[in-house]
Amino acid sequence: MIKAEMIYMKDIGLGIKGPEKECDSLKCPWHGSLKVRGRTFIGKVVSDKGSKTVIVERSYNRFIKKYERFERRKTRIAAHNPDCIAAEIGDVVRIAECRPITKTKHFVVVEKINQKSPHTDGKKDIENNKNEQENMKTDVIENETDSS
Repeated sequence: MIKAEMIYMKDIGLGIKGPEKECDSLKCPWHGSLKVRGRTFIGKVVSDKGSKTVIVERSYNRFIKKYERFERRKTRIAAHNPDCIAAEIGDVVRIAECRPITKTKHFVVVEKINQKSPHTDGKKDIENNKNEQENMKTDVIENETDSS
């Protein structure tokens, strides 16, 4: 009988499932000594150029009292990216607040919610949306000319 290796993973207190991989980083909330506290956000990774750092963009709505309407805003947050999670551009992730890791990093990626599809590229999606919009415009024009 072969026993599967047990990966040591502590409970970080957010009620989420830990990563499948294991890392030996001290700055990992699952396998190291980094404690999470405070706020948690869900956002999309827009950059992973830094070493073990990702930039997460979070969108939110802000109410404008004078006009009684909402405006869309977004903020970009630098977060530590542990080796066991390894988030890439396009992934939707959950980040949690922690102690300051560097001058600008006060958050750590704790979970990948869903990954980008390997077959889609952001530019292709934009081109497909433009083509769909143009097709809709031509359909509307054709319908108007048919009815008159």
